[in-house]
Amino acid sequence: MLQVGVRLGVPVLVVVTGILCLLSLAGHAQDDLPPPAAPEVHALVERGDFAAAEARIAALLATDGLLPDERRGLEFQRERMRRIRLDFSLDTAAARESIRRQVPDLADAEFAEWTAGGKLESMRIDGETRYFNRSVSNMFRLHPDIAARRAPPARTSGSGPYERPHPHHRDVIEAAHAAPGAGVAPRRVRVTQSLTVKPDAVPAGETIRAWIPYPREIDGQQEGLRLVASAPSSHRVAPADTLQRTVYMEQQTVAGEPTRFSVSYDLTVHARHAHIDPERVQRIDAAAHPELAAHVAERAPHIVFSPAMRAFSERVVGDETNPYRIAQKLFAAVDDIPWGGAREYSTIGNLGEHALHAGHADCGQVTLLLMTLLRMNGIPARWQSGWVYSEDHEGHDTMHDWGWLYLAPYGWVPMDVTTGLLATDDEDLRWFYLGGLDAYRIAFNDDFGRPFVPAKTHFRSETVDSQRGEAEWRGGNLYFDQWDYAFDWQMLPAVE
Repeated sequence: MLQVGVRLGVPVLVVVTGILCLLSLAGHAQDDLPPPAAPEVHALVERGDFAAAEARIAALLATDGLLPDERRGLEFQRERMRRIRLDFSLDTAAARESIRRQVPDLADAEFAEWTAGGKLESMRIDGETRYFNRSVSNMFRLHPDIAARRAPPARTSGSGPYERPHPHHRDVIEAAHAAPGAGVAPRRVRVTQSLTVKPDAVPAGETIRAWIPYPREIDGQQEGLRLVASAPSSHRVAPADTLQRTVYMEQQTVAGEPTRFSVSYDLTVHARHAHIDPERVQRIDAAAHPELAAHVAERAPHIVFSPAMRAFSERVVGDETNPYRIAQKLFAAVDDIPWGGAREYSTIGNLGEHALHAGHADCGQVTLLLMTLLRMNGIPARWQSGWVYSEDHEGHDTMHDWGWLYLAPYGWVPMDVTTGLLATDDEDLRWFYLGGLDAYRIAFNDDFGRPFVPAKTHFRSETVDSQRGEAEWRGGNLYFDQWDYAFDWQMLPAVE
């Protein structure tokens, strides 16, 4: 969730192998998001009254007759507070010093003004102002006037290579015109993804359970999957219909040594593009169709049709009735939200709502915001996420989230609102990412917050997405501060 920047042409509700069958599963899949806590506890955590929240949690956990989900909901709020503290690790002195190292003439009054005005993301926790770990870098990114004061001047953070018009986009459009509805411009890639638990994070001789994200084959999007190797060699690959697919492994710890897990595989990734004629797009009652109904529904906590969400939708959509034109308006409005480094998703109550109000958001947050808005307008929308990379830009790769929307008669078409509108007068190219995807991304997940196979025992570190991996032992979950991850890739010759 760092910065980056299916089949098409099918009749309405015609089942496409590997796509709509997947979507029907998605509509009935078990949720793996943490259970909600008592509203009073959630409210205390949201306003930073952690001491009171902890006291109330302890009192409720001591109550007889708590249901298992009620207990887990309370326990997660306790864990959520711990994670929030990790995300907001800077006190006032540390945050001010971090800025002053780059803006030597910073005045205390300015720092206070930037905090009060929200330019520096902070949270009051038990009466103390704490600053988000990325608040300073986000402020420089979002406020050029402040960034201009950095001494010496710092290089502006680069965007992904496909966030501006690129020859690959034009190649994809031309190939898709020649072969409507097909995956085009295939690229074969080898990936090795690893997860390394730090020495002595778990006592010696204990068993660590690890899950590393793993793709599934999707007709016309990613094909020819071949598992090359794993370490340890004994592993369990989740079934191909698992919506958050992983390779599962176990390994015993050795005192003073890291514990490393890895998976290598080859895959052919295809680009997609649909040239959408708005006049052909039809309004349908998606809620009346079992294959689509779940994709126009709310799914708390991250897809909720709140009053604020409805008001935003009404302002943007106006009296437009054409589904594609509605999608264009919403896509452009969400694309206007500037990118900013995000807190860990497990610490945020509602990611879509957060993106609406925070003033900046990352890829998963804006994707869930757009999904919410589309669903509110009767347009089916679903999630996809994984990793992106580029053979043009050495060293460029990052986690990324995007989605798909359903437009009759075109079927499911992709959308990437983080990459957003491209700066060009060519309409096909400008709207490339509303109906198209490049061939430099691997999807691990076809939904958010879905169970692993085998299931985790303890709370996940990432409760929404699955891109870095997960690890635990019998003593509990291993959080992100206890292990490192890596995603290494190389392009391979195309398979004839």
